[in-house]
Amino acid sequence: MTSAKKWISVTLSIILFGVLLAACSSNSNNNKEPSTESQAPTASPTASASAEPSADPNQPVDGGNLTFSSFSDIVSVNPIYVSDTASGDAANFIYANIYDYDREGNVVVEPWSLASDKVQISEDGLTYTIKLKTTAKWSDGQPVTADDVIYTIDTVRNPDAGAPGISSYDKVDTITKVDDYTVQIKLKQVYAPFEYVLVSSVAPAHILKDIPVKELQDNAYGKDPAKTVTNGPWKWTEWKQTQYLTFDADPNYWGETKPHIQKITYKIYADQNTEVQALLKGDVDSTQAIPVTQVEAVKKDGNIRVSSKPGPTYEFMSFNFNKDNWKDGFVPFAGQKTRQAIATALNRQGMVDNVLKGTGALMNAPFLPGSWADPGDAAVNYPYDAEKAKQLLAEDGWVAGSDGILTKDGHRFSFELQYNSGNSRREQVSQIIQQNLKEVGIEVVPKAIDFAAWVDQNLNPGKYQAILLGWSLNNPDPDGESTFSSKYFPPNGQNMGWYKNEKLDKLWVDGYSTVNQDERKAIYKEIGTEISTDLPYVFLYQYSLPQGIGPRVHFADEDAPEPTLPYGYFFRAINWWVTDK
Repeated sequence: MTSAKKWISVTLSIILFGVLLAACSSNSNNNKEPSTESQAPTASPTASASAEPSADPNQPVDGGNLTFSSFSDIVSVNPIYVSDTASGDAANFIYANIYDYDREGNVVVEPWSLASDKVQISEDGLTYTIKLKTTAKWSDGQPVTADDVIYTIDTVRNPDAGAPGISSYDKVDTITKVDDYTVQIKLKQVYAPFEYVLVSSVAPAHILKDIPVKELQDNAYGKDPAKTVTNGPWKWTEWKQTQYLTFDADPNYWGETKPHIQKITYKIYADQNTEVQALLKGDVDSTQAIPVTQVEAVKKDGNIRVSSKPGPTYEFMSFNFNKDNWKDGFVPFAGQKTRQAIATALNRQGMVDNVLKGTGALMNAPFLPGSWADPGDAAVNYPYDAEKAKQLLAEDGWVAGSDGILTKDGHRFSFELQYNSGNSRREQVSQIIQQNLKEVGIEVVPKAIDFAAWVDQNLNPGKYQAILLGWSLNNPDPDGESTFSSKYFPPNGQNMGWYKNEKLDKLWVDGYSTVNQDERKAIYKEIGTEISTDLPYVFLYQYSLPQGIGPRVHFADEDAPEPTLPYGYFFRAINWWVTDK
């Protein structure tokens, strides 16, 4: 249940949607470096968990410590509330999913999946039957059962829970416990992405079932390692906030395939540049967010493998339409022509060329370029044209004030643009936005905020004027209802900007109410036209998160990282191993 649709990219798939993760990798950051008094373990294995090189370097060895870096701390690893990439990274190691993805993005059963068989789907597409392995256990020794699946789904679809994944499960009509290890789910209607939704983890019913649902988000479960039971290959053992987290291999892990790596350390740095230096020095084994400007320098090291394949991530500037976020309730973005003017005033191609160094691709709608749902030319493109932007603003009633800033109905066109601190890319892009809009008479005040605090205090409740953010898509389906439908305003969804468009509300439903891809493609083409005309966001670009992996990390070709997948930079990490050399 890691996030309903997308992950907030601190760096919440559009090729997928279920729960978007607010991306922080390569995007977010904490301002505090680990202190010398409580440094996280380094990449070098400890004496008690050393991994001796094998005579055959291609043969896995057990033991050792894998250290990876981030510039963002987690928020919570409770599967019901994970909605950012930092928390998702941590959850990835300590929870098993019901189903998993293969390298091509197909839903499959792996030895480490909770399911024992492929999901059974009725002919009418309304009934899904899940059979669980009878061997799966929580870290406290209790079995993982149908009760856990039912509890998780029922909680997420309960509006009182405030879970980000509600849009994935509110299509459920009934959930039936056939036996202790079999669950039958009946949907109210056809929901095309539902099989992808089941690539998710579950929460322990025996731990959480008696907690009032309105108190669940603030519960210690998911925030205190000592009170968080898990069911994955590693257990959560320590969290020094803003410094590091550790995960130890569970000696009682139930899976037939056991993890080779004894300890995983998630180390938090102040910014991306510091992360890169740690990678080059060997203080960490992997970083998922090498700045584009430093990729070539890292490659020259010779011992570090670098992957720059575009991932399921895109960046945008979101407008907020909630009057409560504005003085006197005046929302300067209310006019469609004003939003179009802002899109026209931004040099998006310049961002791709100069900030991303050509590694990104422009986007005009929330569908990844080249995906089957990409609307292509049906989506409206806004070439950089400051004079046309000024014309559109004038047509929408804006006039220049005495200081050169536009005014309308007695209000200056000035707004705060929030982004996560430590994200070098967003810092540069925010400055471009500020300069571009200044040229057409709009004042932008960039504000960098610590990512974890930003998610909790601003993003989830939708308390901001405008944001520069990214979505990391967590499944291969293009459904975007949770992000753009008025059914999913905070706290029950990811429409954080309080955007409402009744035509789009209906089109999203039409888009997932059939499994015929040709029919769906036609609907998403219409969505592409409508959403790029009305502009709840200025869609900027798809981007990559270059991953660097040091020489201590080993894996077979079939287990290599796959950046195109959600959390693909740790694809099949259960089979990886580390050595001293």
